[in-house]
Amino acid sequence: FRMLVPALLVLFFCLKGHAGLLPHFLQQPADLVVLLGDEARLPCALDAYSGLVQWTKDGLALGGERDLPGWSRYWISGDAASGQHNLHIRPVELEDQASYECQATQAGLRSRPARLHVLVPPKAPQVLGGPSVSLVAGVPANLTCRSHGNAHPTPELLWFRDGVRLDGATFHQTLLKEGTTGSVESILSLTPSSRDDGATLVCRARSQALPAGKDTAITLSLQYPPVVTLSAEPQTVQEGEKVTFLCQATAQPPVTGYRWAKGGSPVLGARGPMLEVVADASFLTSPVSCEVSNAVGTANCSTALDVQFGPILLGKPEPMSVDVGEDAFFSCAWRGNPLPRVTWTRRGGVQVLGSGPTLRLRSVGPEDSGDYVCRAEPGLTGLGGGAAEARLTVNAPPVVTALHSAPAFLRGPARLQCLVFASPAPEAVVWSWDEGFLAKGSWGRFLVETFPAPDSYGGQGPGLISVLHISGTQESDFSQGFNCSARNRLGEGGTRVSLGRRDLLPTVRIVAGVASAAMTLLMVITGVTLCCWRHGKASASFSKQNNLVRIPSSSHGSSSRGPEEEETGSSEDQGPIVQTDHSDLALDEERALETKDPTNGYYKVRGVSPRTSPDSCVTSLQLRSAGIFNLP
Repeated sequence: FRMLVPALLVLFFCLKGHAGLLPHFLQQPADLVVLLGDEARLPCALDAYSGLVQWTKDGLALGGERDLPGWSRYWISGDAASGQHNLHIRPVELEDQASYECQATQAGLRSRPARLHVLVPPKAPQVLGGPSVSLVAGVPANLTCRSHGNAHPTPELLWFRDGVRLDGATFHQTLLKEGTTGSVESILSLTPSSRDDGATLVCRARSQALPAGKDTAITLSLQYPPVVTLSAEPQTVQEGEKVTFLCQATAQPPVTGYRWAKGGSPVLGARGPMLEVVADASFLTSPVSCEVSNAVGTANCSTALDVQFGPILLGKPEPMSVDVGEDAFFSCAWRGNPLPRVTWTRRGGVQVLGSGPTLRLRSVGPEDSGDYVCRAEPGLTGLGGGAAEARLTVNAPPVVTALHSAPAFLRGPARLQCLVFASPAPEAVVWSWDEGFLAKGSWGRFLVETFPAPDSYGGQGPGLISVLHISGTQESDFSQGFNCSARNRLGEGGTRVSLGRRDLLPTVRIVAGVASAAMTLLMVITGVTLCCWRHGKASASFSKQNNLVRIPSSSHGSSSRGPEEEETGSSEDQGPIVQTDHSDLALDEERALETKDPTNGYYKVRGVSPRTSPDSCVTSLQLRSAGIFNLP
């Protein structure tokens, strides 16, 4: 093994020295890109080879001579002794685009294939309809740019406006029968506006052969319908003030006519660019529009006035009926400018329950029943505003209360009453007691009638009054209680009503006492009246006769006296005393004018004072009063 290793090393170096003498390529051709008409050079260099070198084109030998006969634009350059065999082509044409190889025929060497690419720059594109293209504003249109010829590679067509590339173009190309490019085109779709009038657009054909590309420019000529602006002066106005509208338009071709409308309805008689109106609330929601026409079309512009006016009621709140514990909602719509402030209160109250178009009452109870008011304050002009209300009915179990019932006499009639408030209305109002129950009609001594309660009772929900009539009351009616109850789908309510008793004896005593007091008062008034009247008559008679009348005491009276005599005191010290019997006042009145005896012997007088004192009437009243009030 030790002897084999040196032998292999010697053999290796010998083979290496021998290999360095074999022909080989120092330089091989590579792929090349060249413009049409330029010169193409494909290098080839060999070492240790002095034989024949030739080039092939797509496998076809071009020959071994340096000038390559038959190929006028082809030749081989370089020092053959040094192994230089470079292929030249000038000017390059499209047909030169092929695969080329450098071959050392006698050594059997072939270079790698080298591809020659020939670039053909595009020609300036053509825009159909240019250089001035007429379009209609607002109408979609297509602009077509085409590139003809045998450009290679296929050129790219781009659109530009003011140096900015436009998007939205589509690309299309057609091929010749031989497979080469025939023509390409790009279509730009656009919807021009009046602002595009006079604009310049550029179509550019660009490829690797001509990176800067070639441009073709066109100018847009636009026809467009009127472009309208509408203004109002003043824009904000109070209701009833005047407003002027001005309609301005630009158009190509010029404007041919104006039309005015309000809320879509034509304004008759308005034809020019100006309109004057008196503003009202309708202008806020019914805008004014101006329509302008020309040969191409029409355009319309509208504007709404800011008309300020007071609140106007659009929708009243609706009555609500909800069960107890549920939420209740009320809605009230007002219209105004500025937007009116809407508040909610309860009728008869001042507390604000909410604001805005909606009122929500949470978990309502029977006490929430009633009328609720939505109110809008007047506007800046002081006009408008007002209030609207709706009733809330809370459905709950009946509420029953006892009404005052008058006490009754034993074995007399009686009347018991109860008041029922319920929503929904109760199925029935029932009276019950120890002996039975009754909802309507009669049964024995009992009769029930039910009728609606007057509004003055108030309460939650519709009211009913139920009356229990009792004919011929008994002892048990005063000791037992009577129940008044009512039921609806939400529950039951009731109350106990008792019958009060009235005794006869206390009533008689009261009536007798009142009658006695009235009689006594009447007698006092009568006595005072008679005394004053008699005193006045006697004074007139004594003054006429200018003497005193003295009637002696005697047991025989005048024939005209009545059966009853008046007695006088026996003592002269008692002074003048006059007593009268009211039963003979008529007789005394008939004979008052007789001068001989004005009293006709009716009076028995023990003594008469020579003068009549003004206090005599009072004295007689005092003496007679004792007889009036001292009843036997």
